[in-house]
Amino acid sequence: MEKILAVNSGSSTLKIRLFEMPSEKSLVSILFDPINTAYCNITFKQDNFQNKLHLDTAIDYTEAIELALKLLKKYHVITDFSEIHGIGHRIVAGGEKFTSSTVITDDVLQDIEDLAEFAPLHNPANAKGIRATERLLPHARQVAVFDTSFHSSMEKKNYLYALPYDYYRTLGVRKYGAHGTSHRYVAMQAAKLIKKPLNSLKLISLHLGAGASVTAIKNGKSIDTSMGFSPVSGLMMGTRTGDIDPSALFYLMHKGAIKNIDDCLTILNKKSGLLGVSEISNDMRILEKQADSKQQAKLAIDMFVKKIVDYIGAYWLELGGADALIFTGGIGEKDAAMRARIAAKLAPLNVFAASDGQRTPDHELDFTGKGSAAKLLMIPTNEELMIARDVFSLSSAHSSDKELSL
Repeated sequence: MEKILAVNSGSSTLKIRLFEMPSEKSLVSILFDPINTAYCNITFKQDNFQNKLHLDTAIDYTEAIELALKLLKKYHVITDFSEIHGIGHRIVAGGEKFTSSTVITDDVLQDIEDLAEFAPLHNPANAKGIRATERLLPHARQVAVFDTSFHSSMEKKNYLYALPYDYYRTLGVRKYGAHGTSHRYVAMQAAKLIKKPLNSLKLISLHLGAGASVTAIKNGKSIDTSMGFSPVSGLMMGTRTGDIDPSALFYLMHKGAIKNIDDCLTILNKKSGLLGVSEISNDMRILEKQADSKQQAKLAIDMFVKKIVDYIGAYWLELGGADALIFTGGIGEKDAAMRARIAAKLAPLNVFAASDGQRTPDHELDFTGKGSAAKLLMIPTNEELMIARDVFSLSSAHSSDKELSL
């Protein structure tokens, strides 16, 4: 048995889980939510035990990982750090350099830092997490699991922009996507629920949270996805614009509303989306509570739903129909009202939701309505388990003298 630590650095949260492999038993989970802000709530879960901590000060990714390791000792999950054999890190951007999970070397870490231009909110934090665990757990195998690698199966017609081709050839400007680890996991789980081989299915996966994306999956492979060159494009998100006409940005710069390129990136990534439209919050839970009394809260919700439905329609045509639509991510999993809003727009596709549904022991939900042309599934994502699987597979490959990438 090996203990594998999975580190999932999101844009607003940090999730850490310790697994025992190959049994895939989750020994403990630690959630830091939110991260890199004025305060932090920490939730420690172990079997039936749960403890919550609150910090009135900001905590960054490195400090959070150090604290998580201390908590593992404090609650006797481990007695010594040497018990942790491998560490997997979720990395958002791997560019064209990384098309599979890879053992981290000095060169790989440098590449991750160099690719920060593709995911400025994530890759720098991911790199800090790697350096922190290298210092604290120098004996453990470190593995990078890239969100973009799942989308490396897309064809050029789907990932290229209609720009001069030389920008792609020399600078790598193209669609890369994100959330691949999540889309990959829920697609595999959907196949189990439907009881059909993954390589025979057409799926539309909706990862809806602070960051949000839609992916068209055919025969187990991503053929198209809503996020593009960076995670800012595609759907409207908590603080990100999603798709926008670049000319609008040039206009705002000309008028002096946006000062420079750095200011532009800040607005696109941190001040737009649900927050920008509502002028209230980037948290869907807060907006839904105020939607009846605050017109802009309702407007933000309506815009969020419309963009998702637009992509579902496009991918339905691209796939030639779908066997299932999968809801995951914080909003997709926990917000039944949002699932119902989206499902209500799908009647033209002959897709219907049931008012209730059948839950599995893993809290998955089939809420497909009578006569629906596709199943409607809610599947809690488990990016950390996918990370642990990849770390364990690479460790097994190393012991068999195979290549250290998947």
